[in-house]
Amino acid sequence: MHTADDRAIWRGVVAGVAGGAVAAWKITQVQGAMTRMLERRDGHGQQSRQDGEPEPATEKAAAALTEPVIERKLTHGEKKQAGPIVHYAFGSAIGAAYGATAEAAPVAAAGRGLLFGSALWFGADEVAVPALGLSKPPLDYPPSTHLNALAAHLVYGLTADTVRRLVRWVM
Repeated sequence: MHTADDRAIWRGVVAGVAGGAVAAWKITQVQGAMTRMLERRDGHGQQSRQDGEPEPATEKAAAALTEPVIERKLTHGEKKQAGPIVHYAFGSAIGAAYGATAEAAPVAAAGRGLLFGSALWFGADEVAVPALGLSKPPLDYPPSTHLNALAAHLVYGLTADTVRRLVRWVM
């Protein structure tokens, strides 16, 4: 038998998935705009991958998750296709966790998602991604890279929370 609290948590999960998916799209738009702005400022196209990585962390993650299962290396094209899937799946899953947490402990939604975005930036970009070998260590990047990533994750958090609240309002 499900209680009202259980139903609220599940509604929070659904609303969080929606918020996380929209926020994953929005962070991609923000990061693209930042890259274009830096390219114009610096006067060259070398900023397209500002961090200097040979491939995005999402493509590395896709390969790490998929290759042991399919027992072969992913092609460059397959990685390009799988990278966004990892990005949106992660964004949606983190949004689901945020939605459930916001229902169980409303204080988690304090700051309209800005605290959530900050925590996600630190936990994912600064700790987990380098620890998993999906990027270089944080100290190998200039401060501007960290600030740009933090700004993008603040937009993610605010967007995820706004959409979550809207979806939850109609549920």
